[in-house]
Amino acid sequence: MSSLQNFKYSWQLTAVILILVAFISIVHIFFVPLIPASLDFTGSRQTESWANASSSIKNVSSIDDKNIEQDQYPQSSDGAILYRDAPWKTDIGKWLSSCHDIAAPVYINETISGKNCKDGCSGHGICNSELGECRCFHGYAGEGCSERLNLECNAPALPMAPFGYWMVSICSAYCDTTRALCFCGEGSKYPDRPVAESCGFQVNGQVVNWSIADSEMIYTNDISKPGWCNVNPQEVKEGKALYKHECECKYDCQGGQFCEIPTECSCINQCSGNGCCHGGFCQCKDGWYGVDCSIPSISSPLKEWPPWLRSATVHVPDGRFGDDYHSIRAAVKKKRPLIYIYDLPPEFNIHLLEGRHFRFHCVNRLYDEENKTFWTNQLYGSQMALYESLLASPYRTLNGDEADYFYVPVLDACLIARADDAPHLSMRFFSWDEGACYAPKEIWNSMMLVHWGNTNSKHNHSTTAYWGDEWDTIPIERRGTHPCFDPEKDLVLPAWKSEDPYIVKQKFWARSRRERLTLFYFNGNLGAAFKDNRPEPNYSLGIRQKLAAEFASEPNKEGKFGRQSTKDVIVVSQRSPNYYFELGSSLFCGVFPGDGWSGRMEDSVLQGCIPVIIQDGIQLAYENVLNYYSFSVRIAEDDIPHLVQILRAINETELEFKLANVQKLRQRFIYQDSLMLEARRQNKSHGRVDDWALQYSFSTGDDVLSTFIQVLHYKLHNDPWRSKLSVPKKEFGLPTLCQKNKNTGSSK
Repeated sequence: MSSLQNFKYSWQLTAVILILVAFISIVHIFFVPLIPASLDFTGSRQTESWANASSSIKNVSSIDDKNIEQDQYPQSSDGAILYRDAPWKTDIGKWLSSCHDIAAPVYINETISGKNCKDGCSGHGICNSELGECRCFHGYAGEGCSERLNLECNAPALPMAPFGYWMVSICSAYCDTTRALCFCGEGSKYPDRPVAESCGFQVNGQVVNWSIADSEMIYTNDISKPGWCNVNPQEVKEGKALYKHECECKYDCQGGQFCEIPTECSCINQCSGNGCCHGGFCQCKDGWYGVDCSIPSISSPLKEWPPWLRSATVHVPDGRFGDDYHSIRAAVKKKRPLIYIYDLPPEFNIHLLEGRHFRFHCVNRLYDEENKTFWTNQLYGSQMALYESLLASPYRTLNGDEADYFYVPVLDACLIARADDAPHLSMRFFSWDEGACYAPKEIWNSMMLVHWGNTNSKHNHSTTAYWGDEWDTIPIERRGTHPCFDPEKDLVLPAWKSEDPYIVKQKFWARSRRERLTLFYFNGNLGAAFKDNRPEPNYSLGIRQKLAAEFASEPNKEGKFGRQSTKDVIVVSQRSPNYYFELGSSLFCGVFPGDGWSGRMEDSVLQGCIPVIIQDGIQLAYENVLNYYSFSVRIAEDDIPHLVQILRAINETELEFKLANVQKLRQRFIYQDSLMLEARRQNKSHGRVDDWALQYSFSTGDDVLSTFIQVLHYKLHNDPWRSKLSVPKKEFGLPTLCQKNKNTGSSK
């Protein structure tokens, strides 16, 4: 991070080029008396207790530096420092044990703004009251959002392709040019019914002819023909009418087989109760702004301010309210590290949600016909979970001068999923499955939050089998010579996983050593030798294929099992309906690449199975801060033939030790804070507590958000580059010995 050593920032620039966090792939609510107290779990909100500082700021100068220096650190047999049941690497474990919990809140001056925007954004956007700039809805632009854009669904017509070359937005019906989405349109019985992709074109068997519209069929009123735009759902239910099966409800905000049921849309933090979700974009009520309507302006009632601004002492200019002031100052007690979250121009985040063509893209949750939450299986949902948690976190600040970190929430997971899906989205950003390999050299000094920690120490090339993700051909002058992941500055965070409430209730993760009868378990794609598996030789870097050749417990296409197949080693390619039970019945579980990354580490830890990691030079979640030897086994790719021999050589004492640590770490791989934010929203809006909310509410301990905050706090006072910054002195709420970087500054 050498280029940040002399960093001088202008924190008010929202179009900043340096990025704090690029995730290569975040309200105190009233509860009815029947809600269990545990439902109020909020990740770092619960575990980072401020009980000793509720009435006054702690006098940290009274804490003896000598006592800190002589603290006895709880240490495990393998040298890890234990802090909050997690085995940390030595330096970070010692600092957290000595300093993190004694940090006192400090007074931070937050500015509550009230600048106006041109024409009130013309009803087509939200006014950022801090900057006096509009954030326009999808399809609108200009200083006052008065310019209506024309975003076509189709690429330019070609002689053999009258609707242009194929892309996700291709449309033979009515194109909503504010979002490049395709609908039945006026003149049909159901004008708001989507006509997505193959729905609007002629289909012969499994082949779609993208050059010939199927208008006659989808608009037919003849119930004996498979139509769509005029089909009555009740008549289909009664068996009186046919419908075109290629047509389906792909867009957000609609439910039912024929998109006939309006549902809640997915927005960031569901607009915090201060606005309406406008297809992914929050339309805030007067007095509120921000991507999730969580920032109050000067016209919002003080009693409605969010918890991260509560207990504020408010200072009004000249001691009175008037018509000529644009801001007020509120002094709020907060603990560091403090994070400033940029309110970016919406084309970098919210437009990607508002205009998405497949509702599952970019989000970790959707809503059914009863507006109940259902969680997606999108591994990239972790980006949304972290973003929502940070927006609602007590570590958030509006004061850039006091910020320790700057979070720049480009929804690159959404950019990846939506690249080239409409004519106005012809772009390539970060690699889908390979972390920050694509990152332009101009932003590489930033801290990257990634899902794939390829240090390039062995695999100094693209590790995916999918051509669209390959980065090898990007010119050096564009991306530089940096690795995909730098363990000195970056952090791998867990993938998004939301287990079925039944699985959570079964507590497979808590099973003892004697209940785990399978020595080693892996259930997943094993490559071309097996039926319906991936054909590419470079899939999984060839690791799964080598594993199967030795230990496969099912026959391949040639009817052969693995050369060393044995009863207590399960390596199969066909997904088991009892997958989580089988993980919970196993002692060791395989963690290997898929097409790039996979979620197998999370699967293993969440079911209490000791991870066996085979991917040389590629780090997993928290691997550069936690002591992985305490709860996992790493085996070199060249040692795959010796896998079982290595595992059987581990003695019972070490097995019990690793198993216990996996079970203690489980919570750190769950985005509990995000889950509980949604649980409280559902309870407040609909008075319900769904089974998933109840089951997760019983979980305790530090989750992903808590772990992330702990790492940031350590880095704030220990990253060596910060000591060279020349910045105004700040109050950190820590004794001198904990402040190793005396000139600690802010980081992107």
